[in-house]
Amino acid sequence: MSRIGRLPISVPPSVDVSIVGRDITVVGPKGTLSRALHPDMHVSMEGSTIIVERPTEAKHHKQLHGLTRTLVANMVIGVTDGYRKALEITGVGYRAAKVGEKLQLNLGYSHPIEIAPPDGISFEVENPVRLAVVGIDKELVGQVAAQVRAARKPEPYKGKGVHYLGEQIRRKAGKAGKIGGKK
Repeated sequence: MSRIGRLPISVPPSVDVSIVGRDITVVGPKGTLSRALHPDMHVSMEGSTIIVERPTEAKHHKQLHGLTRTLVANMVIGVTDGYRKALEITGVGYRAAKVGEKLQLNLGYSHPIEIAPPDGISFEVENPVRLAVVGIDKELVGQVAAQVRAARKPEPYKGKGVHYLGEQIRRKAGKAGKIGGKK
């Protein structure tokens, strides 16, 4: 049996879960999330826990079992605590600023890059080189953080660019220099 899929999901008292057919809606203090789950997976509410069961031992159902449980658990965590993805900017003159709701990035291009947040996402700029993407949907937070990082990926020689906080950047050696030479 799937080690992740068989774990029950505990629902805090401040969260309301409704399961109608294959649709699940989770309402909490931070907002509302809903998702259509795979029709083969059986999701039920027992007291203050959610149980995910699979119909057969087929490989496809085993794969969906853990995935479905994780998606539902992420929804419960999102509406109670929310998600936050921190990013850091490295480079001389590179900086971020919040203009209204939009994020404005100066990353060495001839023009500033503006990124508008989708619904349910907000940007926090702690200082000009540190920012965070905040929201209740884990998938959407990760996607928007990846879009911000893609504006200027960290390059391997000096490490300049936008990277996740704590991300290790693989560094390459520069030019080795000329030994000898033509006469």
